[in-house]
Amino acid sequence: MPDEQRPPDHLPAVIAHADWSLNAKKRWVARAVHEGGGHYRVFAPEPVGTLSQFFGSLKKSAKRSGALFVGFDFPLGLPRAYARRAGIDNFRSFLSALDRNPWRQFFCVAEHPGDISPTRPFYPAKAGKRGTVARHHLLQGLGLDSYQDLLRVCDRASPARPAACAIFWTLGPQQVGKAAIVGWRDLLIPALVGRQDLTLWPFDGELDALLARHDIVAAETYPAEVYGHLGLWPGGGRRPGAGRRRESKRLQAARAGSESRLLEVAGGLGLRLEPSLREAIADGFGPSPDGEDPFDATVGLLGMVNVALGRRSSGTPCDPEIHRIEGWILGQEATI
Repeated sequence: MPDEQRPPDHLPAVIAHADWSLNAKKRWVARAVHEGGGHYRVFAPEPVGTLSQFFGSLKKSAKRSGALFVGFDFPLGLPRAYARRAGIDNFRSFLSALDRNPWRQFFCVAEHPGDISPTRPFYPAKAGKRGTVARHHLLQGLGLDSYQDLLRVCDRASPARPAACAIFWTLGPQQVGKAAIVGWRDLLIPALVGRQDLTLWPFDGELDALLARHDIVAAETYPAEVYGHLGLWPGGGRRPGAGRRRESKRLQAARAGSESRLLEVAGGLGLRLEPSLREAIADGFGPSPDGEDPFDATVGLLGMVNVALGRRSSGTPCDPEIHRIEGWILGQEATI
C-alpha cells in the first residue's frame, strides 16, 4: 500500500535518476529540484559526465537543505546463493573489502571458464566461438545449481515485466555485469572510501530514516519496472491489449507516443517541467535509437518522485537477507 504523502520538510532536496551503461556516452541523468511547498522542478536529462564529480554536481543544484536521493539503473546487491557460497553476509561491508585479498580480482572479468570463481565471478570478458561461451560455465565456476541461483529475488520475472539479467553475466544486449562493475568500482566505492555521507537503501535502513539523516541516499532502480507503476508503455502510453505488440522504445515514434501519459503523470505529481524537457518529451528524445537512454532516465525519475512523495511504497520486503545482501528495486511490490 502507498505511504501517507510526506510533509514537504521531509522531502529530498534533489532527486536524480541515472540510466546507466558501460558506455559513458549512454549514461544520462535526470533531476528534480525541490522548490518548496512539496513542488519539484524537473530538468531535461543530461550526460552523467565525470564520475568523480557526479554527486557534487547534483548537490550544487539544490535550492534548500535536505538529502540527495539518487537512483541507479544497475544492481545493488548480490544473489543470496552466491553470497552464501562466497561467505558474504553483508553487501555494504563487502564493497569496503574489495581492495583487499581475496577480492582483488573481483572486478577482473573472467576470460575462460576455468578463471571463474567466487572471488572472480563476472564472465565472459568477450564473446567466443559459437558454443564456447555459455551461462552454465558461471554455475560450474561458482558452484551453483541452477540459473535461478544467479538471480536475486527482485530480479525474477513478475506479472509486470520479464526477469532481469543475471548480475555476473557480461555478454549481450541484456548484460548488466559490466555496468555494475563501473557503478560499484568507479562511483560508489570511491565515494564510500572518501567518507562521503553516502548510504545505500535498503542495506543501511528504511528509506524515510535515511533521507532524514544523511546527505546522499542511493537506491537501485529499473525503468522497466517503473513502466507498470506509472501505467506507461512506450508506443501507446498504456498497457498493450491482448495480441497487440509493444513498440520498441528504441523508436522515436514509440517514445513520442508516450508524451500524453508522461505529462499526465508529471501533472499528477505536481511537477514543474522545464521547457527543454517538455520539448524533449514531445520529440521522443530525438531520432537516434540512443534516445531510449534519456527517455529511461526521465521515466526512472518520475518513478522515484512517486516514491519520494509517498504515492507508492518503496516496496522492500522484511526478509533479512534482502536487507543485508540482495537489495531491492525501488518501488517493486514485495511478493514474499
